[in-house]
Amino acid sequence: MVKEENYVPDGADEEMLGAGGADEKLAERRDEVKFIKGDHQNGDAKIDIGNLNGAKPEFTGMSKEELMKYANDPFWVRLRWIFFVGFWAIWVAMLVGAILIIIGAPKCAAPQPLPWYKRGLHAKFGNVDNAKPEDVLSTKKIYASGAIYELPAMQTYEVKKPDVEAQIKRLVDLYKSSDVKVILDLTPNYVNKDSQLFKDALASEEKRSAFVWQNSGTVVGASSELPNNWRKVGGNVSAWEQVEGSYVLSQFEAGNYDLKMNSTIVRHELDAVLQHLIGLGVQGFRLKNTKFFLLTDNLADEEISSTPRDPNMIDYGFYMHTQSTFQQGLGDVLYDYLGVVKNASADAFLSVAEDIVRPEAYVLSQAGGALGIDLPMFGEFMKSVGASKQDKNLRQQLQQTFQETGNSSWLQWNFGDVYVDTPSHPSALTLFMALLPGVPIVPVDSIGYTNVNEEIFKQVQQLRTSPSYMHGELNIFEANKLIAYSRIKSGSPGFFVIFNPTDLPQLSNFTAVPKLPEKMTISYFSENYNSNNSSTHYAHSAKVNLNEMMIPAHAAIVLTYVPVKSE
Repeated sequence: MVKEENYVPDGADEEMLGAGGADEKLAERRDEVKFIKGDHQNGDAKIDIGNLNGAKPEFTGMSKEELMKYANDPFWVRLRWIFFVGFWAIWVAMLVGAILIIIGAPKCAAPQPLPWYKRGLHAKFGNVDNAKPEDVLSTKKIYASGAIYELPAMQTYEVKKPDVEAQIKRLVDLYKSSDVKVILDLTPNYVNKDSQLFKDALASEEKRSAFVWQNSGTVVGASSELPNNWRKVGGNVSAWEQVEGSYVLSQFEAGNYDLKMNSTIVRHELDAVLQHLIGLGVQGFRLKNTKFFLLTDNLADEEISSTPRDPNMIDYGFYMHTQSTFQQGLGDVLYDYLGVVKNASADAFLSVAEDIVRPEAYVLSQAGGALGIDLPMFGEFMKSVGASKQDKNLRQQLQQTFQETGNSSWLQWNFGDVYVDTPSHPSALTLFMALLPGVPIVPVDSIGYTNVNEEIFKQVQQLRTSPSYMHGELNIFEANKLIAYSRIKSGSPGFFVIFNPTDLPQLSNFTAVPKLPEKMTISYFSENYNSNNSSTHYAHSAKVNLNEMMIPAHAAIVLTYVPVKSE
């Protein structure tokens, strides 16, 4: 169609092409097309059409020639030196810092040795007034760390009297040339009628708070005019004695009156006794009759036992004695006295001289199950292992003994509980018991002393100073009626103790236990080990197969080993 000359545009052309028109949009493009000559022989050429669609050019960095222009520029030279010196300065600083940290870091402290009263055995003698120079030789035989003597009950609160004090000084001087410490057994829970404490109470009513002093008919619920039905310990008469129209509790011998162990007067007196004895050189105390310590004003009648030991109502064994023994707060009171001892001498200790029977009664009220004494004595295990006839599960009984005393307690093992007619050799009992956590108490007149060679005690002393004994873990085992236990501390050789309580040789088959190797080394054995008509004789330091050993009847052996590493 031919356009007329007088045609006037009406804007439709712009609408069809869009605003500005396609020519204007193409004109806005600045893409440059370059033809680059290629291979001249065949006429090939490259076409560089620049950046398509207005894309930004890629950053390609500077070339080497461009960088070299700045190589000697003072600014860049100075900056390079700053980074170079800074890098090495920081590196040296870190090295020096690492060295200083290593030097200044706290050292891993070596495990502390046990205190003296836990480290060695304790030899037990008689009364203080019977001490003699020969006793020192007796302690040397068993390599004892302590020598126990009993102070007569009537002298407990009279230690400041010149004659009593001189007697104790002589005893301490007896052991000054040795490493043995003196330990005294004290009876603090009663005094006799001639004591100054009782005389003071007679003279002044204010002083009577030290005793259980009652007027007749003043106790609610009393079964008669007597304050209650309590009997003398082990006897068949009333525990109350009349004194000047009043009743005073006397649970022990006539003329001896019970003290209230938590009264201010008694606390002051006993504190002074303990401090004075430590000043004289005594380093350990074992208190007697602790279960009879009176702490409350509750004087209710005792209930009849469901299984009375005595058939008559007038006998002590007819009652349960829940009122007069193991009174509430016993552990706290004993802990207060322990604090007095520790304040006077950090190396001293305070314990008991008898089985505590009920460990829960000695637990502190606010210490998570800890006992208020050092070295508790508890359980029937010593009697069972040294019995005339073996009829107990020793492993179960031993585990229960530790569990009931909190597992961390260091117990006293009373060798005086071993029956004189026990079929087990005393040296076997010594080896087995002396390497358990605890302190053997060895009476010098017991078979545990007289019938055991000094070489056994020497070996025990060496093992008791090893890291595995002092700080090692205890594991108890049982196999073929044998009882055994291991003591092992990481980084130290462990030892394995086996005891045969039966009348026949038993095969040692403990290899099913994890971490116990098949091969162990003999450290020592009881004196009867090679004398029981056994076809196999063992020697010290010999290697043995744990799975093939026959343990002779009533014998014990100590083996050393390196634990098997768990994969």
